[in-house]
Amino acid sequence: MIDLRYFRLICYKAAERTGGRVVEFRVAAGVAPNFHQGIIAYRDRRVAVVCNRDSEVLAVAEPRVIEFVDEARDSGPLVFVDAPDLVSVLGQWPRFRVLSAAELNGRFDPAAWPGIDPTDLEYWKPVTLGEALFNYWD
Repeated sequence: MIDLRYFRLICYKAAERTGGRVVEFRVAAGVAPNFHQGIIAYRDRRVAVVCNRDSEVLAVAEPRVIEFVDEARDSGPLVFVDAPDLVSVLGQWPRFRVLSAAELNGRFDPAAWPGIDPTDLEYWKPVTLGEALFNYWD
């Protein structure tokens, strides 16, 4: 389980060092999604630092709101974005592994990620690494 205080600290420090400001945290409280978001606002856009809640993996994506439609959650995949300055700053914290949009949009190799539940992989059949690591699976 991830230390949320540490994740928040990283988001604040990264935002400060890249000219942005943290405007919100979206903490996963239920079964899904399996990631938390720290929303950083810049002059021209907002991005989310996403953190897998079970492993120390970070990425940058478009902010995602979980919406309820007839009691069901809208659960499409995250859209990962290139933010080289932010990724570089996030990579300075040794406890976390930061993945680029290119890595996350690439094919998923289960052998490289043995910590992901094989039953989930068999059922959900993720194609990309991003789908396997950051998802709304129940």
